[in-house]
Amino acid sequence: MGLFDKLKNALTKTREAITEKLAAVFKPGRKLDRALLQELEDILLSADVGLETTEYLITRLQEAGRKAGPDADADALLREEVVTLLKAAEGNPVEPASPHVVLVVGVNGTGKTTSVGKLGKFLATQGQSVIFAAADTFRAAAIEQLKIWGERSGIHVVAGEMNGDSAAVAVDALQAAQSRGANVLIVDTAGRLHNKSNLMQELEKVSRVLNKRSLGAPHEVLLVLDATTGQNGLNQAREFTRTTGVTGLILTKIDGTAKGGVALAIARTMNLPIRYVGFGESLDDFEPFDAVKFAESLLGERTAAPAN
Repeated sequence: MGLFDKLKNALTKTREAITEKLAAVFKPGRKLDRALLQELEDILLSADVGLETTEYLITRLQEAGRKAGPDADADALLREEVVTLLKAAEGNPVEPASPHVVLVVGVNGTGKTTSVGKLGKFLATQGQSVIFAAADTFRAAAIEQLKIWGERSGIHVVAGEMNGDSAAVAVDALQAAQSRGANVLIVDTAGRLHNKSNLMQELEKVSRVLNKRSLGAPHEVLLVLDATTGQNGLNQAREFTRTTGVTGLILTKIDGTAKGGVALAIARTMNLPIRYVGFGESLDDFEPFDAVKFAESLLGERTAAPAN
């Protein structure tokens, strides 16, 4: 199964939740009027697109409809607007460094450590030499889980002791990456300490010590967001962005929700690129974010032909 087919399968729940409703809205010959837009608004909200983003899309459709006339192909216009919105979240390629240091952050339960494993495997298949840093020293399970991912994908893991200094683990891993000539260092970080301020201070410390030993590091800070949390995930994104300098997002568990429309809300409100999407249990269930593919997987096939 190709990556596009996997993505389509992953978004099955969301697609099934909205395509039947879209088919009813976009009946052949139906005009782009206020009633259609009201029904479409309800569908978008049910897919967790969010109020602000839904209102934005409806306004864009109204404007496009005024230009094209009442016989406009509303289905095609919606798809065009969704793709345009998601393209804003694709972002630009990140300038490579050697080694390229990626800090992965997020609260526990979002699939953070799993995403580290999947990202490492993906980069390895692209010819990159990768090292993992198990810097979430506050959870023994996270250290063991990352070691398992490393074994499965042939990636060296630098780990410390439980409750040890996470910044020291990150530095040890950076030194290992430099001595081994690795292209990429991916640092798994703590997702929960006993209070939020301690977590943010810990992440700030890891970033600071890495930068002392490699100018510009970390070169990327990727925040893992669980799609099943929907709009609540946006609050996490805002908090981490304020305190850790997030540069991009990994959207996970899109196969576990009928509300994959949260990607539209992220694209509209966060002003951050979605770098990757994760789904399923396999190491290979992970891929770079692509706006066109995501839109097609989200909305499904055209629901109606344009009216004559």
